[in-house]
This record gives sequence, C-alpha cells and structure tokens, in this order.
Amino acid sequence: MAIMDLVLRPGTADDAAECGRICYEAFAGIAEEHAFPPDFPSPDVGVAVIEGALTHPGFYSVVAELDGRIVGSNFLDERSAVVGVGPITVDPAVQNAGVGRRLMRDVMERADERGAPGIRLLQTGYHNRSFSLYVSLGFVHRATVACVQGPPIGRAMPGYAVREATDADLGACNDVCRQVHGVDRGGEVADGLKQGTARVVERAGRVTGYATDLAFFAHAVGETTPDVQALIAAAPQFAGPGILVPVSDSVLLRWCLANGLKVVQLMSLMTIGLYNQPDGAYLPSILY
Repeated sequence: MAIMDLVLRPGTADDAAECGRICYEAFAGIAEEHAFPPDFPSPDVGVAVIEGALTHPGFYSVVAELDGRIVGSNFLDERSAVVGVGPITVDPAVQNAGVGRRLMRDVMERADERGAPGIRLLQTGYHNRSFSLYVSLGFVHRATVACVQGPPIGRAMPGYAVREATDADLGACNDVCRQVHGVDRGGEVADGLKQGTARVVERAGRVTGYATDLAFFAHAVGETTPDVQALIAAAPQFAGPGILVPVSDSVLLRWCLANGLKVVQLMSLMTIGLYNQPDGAYLPSILY
C-alpha cells in the first residue's frame, strides 16, 4: 500500500456503517489476538458508537480513504477545553502501514489549531504497537487505570447522599472538577444532564462529587475517594466494558474488588500539553 495515496477527509453521518464495522473488527481483532474480551460486543455497537460521534456537534471527525475505500477513522472530543482522542481505528487489512499515524497527526493538528491546552487519550494496555505510536508522537504516560466490571453494588453510604443531577448543579460540578483536575469538563456534564445519566454526591449539604454516568464512556470526579465510592455504590449498572479506576488509588481499587467487581484489562492514560496531578479522586472515561 502506498501511504502517499491515502486521502483524509471530514467524516459524515453516511460513514457510520463502514467506520463502525472497521471499529468493531479492529478492536475485536486485537482483543482476540491477546485473549481479551472485545470492547464492543457486536458490529451494531461499533456502528452506534461511531454514529454518535459523527453526529455530535462536539466531536471532530476524520476519515481515511484509500482508492475510494474507507480504511479508518479518528475523532476528537472537543466538548471541553482539554480534548480527548478516539476512538481511532484502522481496517485490519491495512494496519501497520502508517494509516494510524496519519489519523493521529490530523487530530493533533486540529487540537493545535483550536488552541487546546492539552490532549488526552486512553490506550489499551496489551496493544504494544499503539503504545509505541503514541509515545513516538509525544504523548506521556500519566497513569495506569483498571477497567473493572461486575454486578451493581446497590447500597448507600452513610453521610453521602447520591441523587440525579439537575441543570442547577452544573456550576458545582465544574467547581469540583477544577478543584481536582485544574480544568472543568462542563460540556460532558451538560450531555450527561440531557441524557439523564448524571449523578451528584452531597456531603454536609453540598456537592462534593459527580458522575456523568458510571460507564466506559463517562467520567466521575470527587473531592475524596469516599465521594467516588458513594457514586459507584449507588450505580444501577456499569455500562459498556466497565468503569476505569486509577491503579494509583489503591484504596478505591481494593474497595471495588472487595465489592465484587473484577479487573477486565489495564489501560494507560496518556497526555500532551496541560496535565495537573489530580488533587482528589476520579474515574476517567475511555476518552480521558
């Protein structure tokens, strides 16, 4: 394959079926190669994820074509100041030929054009080639996270009240996020509010943490580890492959394991640009 013949263009809603098929096959292929469960259980789920990103105004998309055929795609979550990469996928038939590097450089240039202070992504721990690619592009490993899954814990923690978030909570959620991360993720919180999945935890009558959902594509932030524990304990389910728990928060990870959750896989949080060591507890999403 002559990589010089590769054409990159903006994605459209019409690309969802083919890009979704590639997304499923690419992730399923690498997972099967390493004897791990796939991130997307079926082609339909892959299509739904890609369609959601292609049609969301807060996402930038790029599609790679070779000889008029789609061979890959990548996305940049621009809902907040710090941007998140992915999902990036390349057709297994043309992998290891430079397509992924071109797709990554495209979204990195997009982030630079927008003046984004930082770029972040989550990388599958068993995929050595993608880890090497991201390091070569300038990404720095910041944290190892464990994807954990299992039955809902289904209990309340005394002193921590978890409830559905409302629009009036947006400011408080942003304050907590800025306290922990130095930046807010208000665009994602706003989406969680619209979807009805966002939850807040209150302690002593004030909001001390929130979750846009307890899911693979959602994040949570808390002033303390018990704030995040309360959000996890109250979740009716853990959507997708699971929730992402920083391994460095050994108290939180040990608590998850003690409450019946199991580690599915390990992943790497990687960044370029602005990154503040978290001053509190958090669960990243698969986008960061």
